[in-house]
Amino acid sequence: MYRIAPSILSADFARLGEEVKSVVAAGADLIHFDVMDNHYVPNLTVGPLVCAAIRPLTAALIDVHLMVKPVDRIVPDFAKAGANIISFHPEASEHVDRTIGTHQGARLQGGPCTQSGDPLDHLDYVLDRLDLVLIMSVNPGFAGQKFIARRARQAALRCASASPNRARTSGSRSTAAVKADNIADIARAGADTFVAGSAIFGTKDYQATIAQMRSELAKV
Repeated sequence: MYRIAPSILSADFARLGEEVKSVVAAGADLIHFDVMDNHYVPNLTVGPLVCAAIRPLTAALIDVHLMVKPVDRIVPDFAKAGANIISFHPEASEHVDRTIGTHQGARLQGGPCTQSGDPLDHLDYVLDRLDLVLIMSVNPGFAGQKFIARRARQAALRCASASPNRARTSGSRSTAAVKADNIADIARAGADTFVAGSAIFGTKDYQATIAQMRSELAKV
C-alpha cells in the first residue's frame, strides 16, 4: 500500500553502489534520483550515466525526478539507462501532453510535479493519462522546508475524483521533509510513496529507520 523511496542525493557518493544495495536490503521499495541541471534549478546533480551504473546493481524500481529544462530531450536517455518512473515539472515542458506521451512511448510510468503555489487546474486535462502526481514539499533544488500536507490532500482528492482507478498521488520529493515522525500525517493527507534522503541515509541503521517508518504508516 505504501512505498518508501530513499533519495540517493543524500547517499555517500564515494560508495554509491554499496549504498544502493544496502538501502534495498534494508527494505526500500524504490531508488530515487533527484536530477538537477543548474538551469531549471540552481543545483547540478546526476545524469543518465549514474542511472546506468546503478541499474545492474538492483532489481528495485528507479524513480527519477527531473528538475531540468527542456525535459523531453532527456526522458529517452533515462529510459535507456534503466529508469522505471519519471516525473517532470509542467513548466519545463513545452507541451505536457506530448511529454506524457514520451514517457508512455518509452514504457515508463510517469506524471507531473506540483509544488506550493502552483495551480492544480492543469491536472484536470491529463489525469486520465497519469500514473502519479508528485507533490513537492519544497521549491525545486532546495531542501529543508516543511511538508505542506494541505497540498497533498488537494491533489489526492483531485486524482481520486477524476480517475480513481488510474492516477495516484505520490509522496513528497523533499530529501528533508519526509521523516518517521511525520510520515503518517503525510499518508493521511493522501500520499502513498515517500521520498526521504537524509532521514534514511543520515542514520546508522537503514533497516531500523525504514522499519520505524513502516511502523508509523501501519497506524494510518
